[in-house]
Amino acid sequence: MAKCSICKAQLAETFLGKIKGTIVKKASSSKKYSVCFSCQKKFSTKEELLEQLKKV
Repeated sequence: MAKCSICKAQLAETFLGKIKGTIVKKASSSKKYSVCFSCQKKFSTKEELLEQLKKV
């Protein structure tokens, strides 16, 4: 099970093993961050999500 990179909540998976949420990737890095639906609603743009990832 994957966790949200911002709030650390468990992310559900589909029967194919894909996570239910969004994956955000920084431009300068190849690391991928998973984000849940509730955090995606709070921070609607990619820039806001990346700013929140810096705080964590």
